[in-house]
Amino acid sequence: MDDLTSTSHDVFNPDDFLITTNGVMSVLDGDAPTLVDVADVQLSLDLPKDPTPSDTAVSDAGSLKRSKPHDDDTEGWETVDRQSKKAKKAKKIPQPASSNYPSISFNYNAKLQSKISLEQLRNLVLYIFAEGVSPQWVAIANRPQFRKIVAIMVPGLEEAMFKPNVDFSTYNQQCFDLDQKSRVLTSPDDYYPRLLKRDELPEILKDFADMFPHLWPVKTPGNEKYGFMRSPLGTMLTAPTEKTKEEKGAKGVQHAKEPKGWKDERTRITEFLAMPEDFQPNGYVLHPACIPAERRKNYQYIEGWAHTFVENFEDGDVPEEEIQQGSVTAGRDVYALDCEMCVTGPDEYSLTRISLVSWDGTTILDELVKPDKPIIDYVTRFSGITEEMLAPVTTTLSDIQTKLLHILTPRSILVGHSLESDLKALQLTHPFIVDTALIFPHPRGPPLKNSLKFLTQRFLKREIQNRAGGHDSIEDAKACLDLVKQKCEKGKAWGQHESQGENLFRRLNRAGTSYRANGGIDATGGARVGKTSAMIDWGDPMKGAGAASTFPIGCKSDEEVFANIIRAVQGDPVAEEIPVGGVDFVFARFRELEAFQGWWNQNRNTDTLQVPDMSGMSLETCVSNLAQRIKRIHDALPKCTGFVVFSGSGDPREMSRLQGMQSQFKKEYNPGGNWDELTVKWTDVEEQALKKAVGIARNGIGFIGVK
Repeated sequence: MDDLTSTSHDVFNPDDFLITTNGVMSVLDGDAPTLVDVADVQLSLDLPKDPTPSDTAVSDAGSLKRSKPHDDDTEGWETVDRQSKKAKKAKKIPQPASSNYPSISFNYNAKLQSKISLEQLRNLVLYIFAEGVSPQWVAIANRPQFRKIVAIMVPGLEEAMFKPNVDFSTYNQQCFDLDQKSRVLTSPDDYYPRLLKRDELPEILKDFADMFPHLWPVKTPGNEKYGFMRSPLGTMLTAPTEKTKEEKGAKGVQHAKEPKGWKDERTRITEFLAMPEDFQPNGYVLHPACIPAERRKNYQYIEGWAHTFVENFEDGDVPEEEIQQGSVTAGRDVYALDCEMCVTGPDEYSLTRISLVSWDGTTILDELVKPDKPIIDYVTRFSGITEEMLAPVTTTLSDIQTKLLHILTPRSILVGHSLESDLKALQLTHPFIVDTALIFPHPRGPPLKNSLKFLTQRFLKREIQNRAGGHDSIEDAKACLDLVKQKCEKGKAWGQHESQGENLFRRLNRAGTSYRANGGIDATGGARVGKTSAMIDWGDPMKGAGAASTFPIGCKSDEEVFANIIRAVQGDPVAEEIPVGGVDFVFARFRELEAFQGWWNQNRNTDTLQVPDMSGMSLETCVSNLAQRIKRIHDALPKCTGFVVFSGSGDPREMSRLQGMQSQFKKEYNPGGNWDELTVKWTDVEEQALKKAVGIARNGIGFIGVK
C-alpha cells in the first residue's frame, strides 16, 4: 500500500507528449491536486530550401519530413525551439492538513510478535531514504514527501520516567531490582506501543505528547543465554549488506564479492592470531605462555596434555630486520592442521588421523593413529576412517605429540577451523593460533560459527567434503590455508564485511533515493541521487562510524549537540560549510543524562573524552533540560521531517558489573586449583543473574513522529 501511495501520481509526465498544434492543454500535476495550464506552444520549423521544387517530397512548411531522403546529417531534422514553454514551478511542500502530507503511524492491523528492534528503527530510515524493505509494524504514507530525517540517541532515558506520578528526587534511590518491576511499565510480553497522553505525563515531559503519538518498547540486539548485548550505536549506524537482484533470486551458497569501493590491504598473518583472552571463551585450553608468570607456579595442568616449548608469548616475535619485505608470514612458520576423530565413549572423541600442511602446501605429516580406548563408532561418513584402515596401525597419541613438539617452535603458527577440537583430540596446547571460524565470523555473531564447507564454497569457490567416503583431512587443511592466505591478501575486513554490514551514512550517500516530490521531474518514480548526512556526537565522530557522514561534528556538551543539530538541519547562514537548507539525515547523541545515570562506559572511550561532572545537578533538572532541547529541536524542524528519539538500551550497569566478574573469573580459574584462592567466584547464581541483567539492558524505548 505504501508504494502505491508514494508513486501513484508520478507515472504521468506531460513532457512525454509532443504537442504539434496551438492551443491550451490542462494536465493533472504529479504531486499537487491542481490543474496546470500548458500555454500555447509555437512550433516554428525552418525547413531547408531546395533549388528545385520538384525535389521536395512535401513542400508544406508544417511537415516534419526531410527535404531529401539522402541529405547530409546537417541538412536533416531541424531543432524545435520550445523556449516559449513556461518553466515548471518548484514543488511546493504540502500542508499538514493535506492528503499528501507524509506520516508514520502505528499500524493497528499489525500483529506484533515481539518488541520492535533497533534494526527495525534503522530500517525505517533506510525505507524512507534508500529503498529499503517496507516495515510492517508502522504505516508510512506519502513516503516521497519526506524532506529530512533527524534521529537522536538518548542513553539514560527510561520508560519509568514517563509514569504519571514519578518522583525524580527518589528515582535513583531504589535498590537495583533484577525483576525491574519499578522501572518498566510494560510487561515482557507487551509488544505494543503505549499511547502518550499529555495529562498522564510528568510536567517536565508533557511536551513529548505533542511531538510523538506513542512510546515504543525497543529491543537492543543481544543474547541473554550467552550474557552479552550488542552496541546500540553500532547497530543503528550499520546497514545490512545490500543484495543484488541476482543474489536475491539465486539458490545455494553465493560466492563472496568485493563491496563497492573495496581496496585490498595486505596484512601480516600475525594480525589474525587469537589473543590469550580469546582462548577460553572459544573452548581452547590455555598454553602456559598465555598465563601470567606469577600464576604459572600454582597452575594445575591437565594430565596427559603436551605443551609446545614456548616460554613467553613474546618469544614468537621475529625482529623486523629478519622479515622479508612484503612477507605476509612475518618470518613465521605456518602450518595448517586438521584431524579426524572417532567415538570412544559418551561425548568422547579420540584421534584417528592427523594431517599437517606447510604454507606452500607441502604435506609435513599425515598419519593414522590408534586410540588407547576401543572405538565405539568410526563415524566413517565424516571421518573417512574404517576398522580395516586402523587394523595394522601402531602409532599412538603419544607418538604424534612427540613429533609435533619437534616440529612446532616459538615461531610456528597453527592454522585450522575450530582448532580447539583438533587440539583437544591431540591433547596439545600451542599459544599461536589462527582459527578460520573466528576470522570469518558468522553474520549473527557468536556462538554461531560458519562451517568450513560453507567458507570454502563462498570465498574459495570450490567444493570440499563431498566424497562419499568421508572427509579428507589434507583437503580440509589446505582449504583453511587458502582461506588464511586470502584474508592476508585482502585485509582484516574481508570476510567480516558481511556480518558488519555497510556504514549507514555511506549507504545513504550511495543509494539515497529522491522522488518527484522533492527531486523534481527527473526523479519521477524514484532516483538514486544520494543523501547528505551529519553525525553530531561528543568527542570526535571521525574516530567511529561518523567518519563516513558528510559533516562529522564533535561536541563537548549537550548544548553544543543541540546547537549543531539546528545548524545541520538549517545549514550555515551563507553556506560556509553546511549548505543552506541543511543535510538530509542527521544523527546525534545526547549524553548528559547517560553520565548522570552512570551508564557511560569509560572502557569504550576511543579518545580522551572525559565524562562530565553532573554532581551539581538533580535528575529532574537533567531530564527537564533534555526535554526542552528536544522540544526546541522539534520546533525548529522544517515540515515533512521524520523525527526519531530512542534510548538505545535499558540500564546496562548490572550487566557490565557481572560481565567484569565473569571475565576476571575466567582469567583466574584453574581446573584442579584452590577455589578459595580465587578473588571472584562464578557460580550458577551469578550466571542466572547475568542473564536477567542482560535482559534488562536490552529493554530500551523509542519515539517516532513527523514534524
